[in-house]
Amino acid sequence: MNAESAASGAGASRPTLENCDREPIHIPGAIQSHGALLAVDSGGTVRHASANLGAMLGGSVAPGQTLRDTPLVASHGLLRELLDEGLATLAGMGDLPMPAELEAGGRSFDVVLHQSQDLLVMEFEARQESTDALAGFAMQAHRAMEKLRRPRPSINDLLQLATQELRALTGFDRVMAYRFRPDSSGDVVAESCADFLDAYLGRRYPASDIPAQARALYVANTLRLIADVRAAPVPLVPAGGAPLDLSASILRSVSPIHIEYLSNMGVGASMSISIVINNRLWGLLACHHMGPRQVPYSVRMACDVMAQMLGANIQAALARKDAARQQKVSELRMRVMEQVLLSDDEFSALCSHAAALAHSMGADAVIVSEHSKLCTEGGVTDDAARVLLQWLDGTQGGGSIYSTHSLPLDAPEIGLQLAPWCGALALPLDRNRGSWLVFLRKEQIETINWGGKPEKEVRAGPLGPRLTPRGSFELWKEIVRSKSEPWAADDLDTAGQLLAELVRAQSARHAELNEARAHLMAVLGHDLRDPLHSISMAARVLEKNNGLDGNTGRIGQRIQSSSNRMQRLVSQVMDMSRLQSRLGLNLQLKTVDLVQLLADLVDEARTAHPGTQIESRLPDRLHAQADPDRIAQVVSNLISNARHHGDAGQPIQVHARSTGQGLLIEVRNVAPPIDPAVSANLFTPFKSSSLGNERNRSGLGLGLYIAHQIAQGHGGTIAYTHQPPHVVFTVHLPQADGGGAGPDNASS
Repeated sequence: MNAESAASGAGASRPTLENCDREPIHIPGAIQSHGALLAVDSGGTVRHASANLGAMLGGSVAPGQTLRDTPLVASHGLLRELLDEGLATLAGMGDLPMPAELEAGGRSFDVVLHQSQDLLVMEFEARQESTDALAGFAMQAHRAMEKLRRPRPSINDLLQLATQELRALTGFDRVMAYRFRPDSSGDVVAESCADFLDAYLGRRYPASDIPAQARALYVANTLRLIADVRAAPVPLVPAGGAPLDLSASILRSVSPIHIEYLSNMGVGASMSISIVINNRLWGLLACHHMGPRQVPYSVRMACDVMAQMLGANIQAALARKDAARQQKVSELRMRVMEQVLLSDDEFSALCSHAAALAHSMGADAVIVSEHSKLCTEGGVTDDAARVLLQWLDGTQGGGSIYSTHSLPLDAPEIGLQLAPWCGALALPLDRNRGSWLVFLRKEQIETINWGGKPEKEVRAGPLGPRLTPRGSFELWKEIVRSKSEPWAADDLDTAGQLLAELVRAQSARHAELNEARAHLMAVLGHDLRDPLHSISMAARVLEKNNGLDGNTGRIGQRIQSSSNRMQRLVSQVMDMSRLQSRLGLNLQLKTVDLVQLLADLVDEARTAHPGTQIESRLPDRLHAQADPDRIAQVVSNLISNARHHGDAGQPIQVHARSTGQGLLIEVRNVAPPIDPAVSANLFTPFKSSSLGNERNRSGLGLGLYIAHQIAQGHGGTIAYTHQPPHVVFTVHLPQADGGGAGPDNASS
């Protein structure tokens, strides 16, 4: 690639691409031999001068002299005018003068001025073409620009036309157009070359061919000419101080490594013109000649204008393509959002649009998940989807988007199970509910035609070991696996917009549902409590006044049991309403003997459910600062859960003791461990696992949530563990000051 490569500096312990990136190629201390240079400070004193200045211009100038007093300026009024205007620019008055033609020492020069920090730099480039010839170049450049104005079917067609016109205008043996990839490697996408040269079209060149500082210079100084690769550089003679920054120079000397790079390609002269879009190096027009070739300054400026026009056309084409895509994506996103907001089931709404969303993202497949529910499109198996989702849940914390085009390399532990999927773009819709929207791309087995093997070699040089450019640019093929097509920047932008809108839609739905739920809870709790109390009183009357057939008492018992259950549900609803309204549970703390409280609860449970065996292990006393009604609510809920979910015929155990750090209440029942997906949300209200439970059809999933809130309100905790063969719920409470526990007194 026509890129100014880098040499590692002295003292580098090990040559790396980072060493290359740090080479100061903007201060080489020399210029190319087809011109001369001098730099003056704001007072007109010469601070730098090229060693060939006197020989080329016919008048010697030494660093430290006042330029205006030298014979060179005294004999050339044009130079005096240019100097005065340039020094005025340094003082903040006016602009730099335009390039001018100077006759000096029997030769013609293009004089070009620029400012380098606080110095005025004057460059004198020797002309090799007559004024008449340059006029012909101008007409040719005008015709080329007119052709580039016309629309072309594709960007590559436009680049191909540019290479042809640029070669015709400049006379180079080869002109190539590079288009850079996101990883900064570049492909030759268009080429015009002489018949005797091998074509480089379709070959790729690594990012390391253009180090970081060279890329920065390609943006700052968009045209670079190396007129004679084999010519010796001309040193700058300084008057002391910092080296001269030649970033904007047209004569800046060339890195020795880049000279070696071009020599390995058999190139005698080169010119590169940057294609800059949105202040980024999008591509390059690279020109090679097998011998020396100096393109006149005015022609180079015309080429630079052509490249700017080309860049503007490319930017417009990219903008049109992006606008068309964004419009389609926006329309689809609006349809998705409308259905998500109006639907009672967000999951189903997303699933119905999954295939269209995948197409809009350029994905081959898509996964939609919500807790245990799963929807896939595009051929990805449910097993592979679950493996990926489990990996995402375990490794991708936070709420940010995860993207990769090399998933088998990022996650080798699951890579084989995911084949052939290598690209993933995962949107975390709700981490608490395990909700993801994941786009997938298949492995893209790619054969890359490199312009020579891309790895650089380490060789010994005058400054020690250094990286050297490739010695061969013959076609070198590489087969790349375990990667998909990378996600482009606009893919990530679209994914971010989609995620933001889905999260906003979820928030709006949740707020609406919470408001409706709180209102419903308040209505249920207020309007049902009095009727239920009346029903309960009537049931007691029926139970006491048993008829002759004995059925009246049984009916009363059933009504009493049902109304008690409804009373518990209403109490839960009222508690939930208070919690969601942030009113709290209004705990009434006092010193309580938990042993008596637990013994009474166990007796009540045995009486209410004669077929259930309940064992207790309690000390003589166990004092706590607690709300006895709320603690009773917690333990009753745990015993009820054990009765509903424990293995039939196995006893429920209720234990209590002091641990030294506080008080502990355990409710145990024999049962298999709770599924991790369920146990992770045990203390969450309205869990999906509460729906359709055969053992507890009337449950709302509120009991454990409220129990958790009660424990927290007491400064304690509640937790689940599995201690084979028991499912164990443990309540930790602070111990009352001065309280204690007597000896264990096991009872059954």
